[in-house]
Formats: sequence, C-alpha cells, structure tokens
Amino acid sequence: MSDKSHDQAHEDHTGPVKTPKQMLMLSFASFVIPVFIIIGLVYYVTLANKTAPGGDTERTVAERIQKVGTVEIRDANRPMKAGQEVYKAQCAACHDAGLAGAPKFADAGAWAPRIKTGYDALLNSALKGKNAMGAQGGGDYSDLEIGRAVVHLTSAAGGKFKEPEAPAAEKK
Repeated sequence: MSDKSHDQAHEDHTGPVKTPKQMLMLSFASFVIPVFIIIGLVYYVTLANKTAPGGDTERTVAERIQKVGTVEIRDANRPMKAGQEVYKAQCAACHDAGLAGAPKFADAGAWAPRIKTGYDALLNSALKGKNAMGAQGGGDYSDLEIGRAVVHLTSAAGGKFKEPEAPAAEKK
C-alpha cells in the first residue's frame, strides 16, 4: 500500500471531531443544551394560568366542602297523583316512542308476556329498574303513585290489575 492510499484510508476512519478542543466543546454543548431545554420546558409548564389556592370563588369553595348527602323536604299532605298523570310525567317519554326497547303504550303484543308476570313483578321492575329503564322509585313520586302508573300503562294493553289504594291512615 502506498503512503498516499494509507493516508486516505486513515482519513476515511476519522470522525467529525479532529482536535481535543472540538471534543471539549462537543461535550460541553451536549450537556448545556439539554439543561436549557429542560429549564425552558419547566417555565412553559409552570407559567400556565392557574388560580391560586387563595383565589377561589365562593362557589368553588362551596362545591368542594359540600356534604355528601342532602335532605329534601316535600309536602307529605299533597294529594296522591293519578296513574295517568304519573305516566305522562315520568313514563311517557320512553313508552310512547318505544325508546331503548321499552314496550309502547297500548301495545298488547309487547305487554302480554309482561302482564303475565303479575303486578308485583312489574311494580318491582318499575321501582328498581330493568334493562335500559332506570329505577323510578325514590324520585318525585311515591311507590304507590308509581304503582298507579303501572296499572294505567298495563290497562291500556289489556291488563286487569286493580289500582293500588293509599292505606286507610293516608286517605283523605
């Protein structure tokens, strides 16, 4: 091998760093540049608009410290609602249109197998919920009023359930 080809082969194997000064600058830059990038990211993240702990509004404080449960006072002496009235207010939205698989109002074919299960089973389904229907008990209407709505709904489809009556102490 000639000296010229040997020098060229040696040049092919060297990297971009040719002097110790270049190596020192490259080492320094590979440490300092990431540090500045990290500092910049930290400033970017911490400068976002955030409310200070003392800058809360009364509403946000009230929401944070509210009690887990609430007490709702209702008029115990209000007149008992009729089944048709409860149906229109609570049940019609789904049963009139047949939403989410709800049997339609007055659809005898859809209601016949359900009516065969009996009033108690239907009332239980209405109060506790079944399939896509949410529980109706514990809402704006008493269990007795929900029972009256069940009777109204099934009567339109051929059911012959007797409408539940308020206990003697509650009758007015």
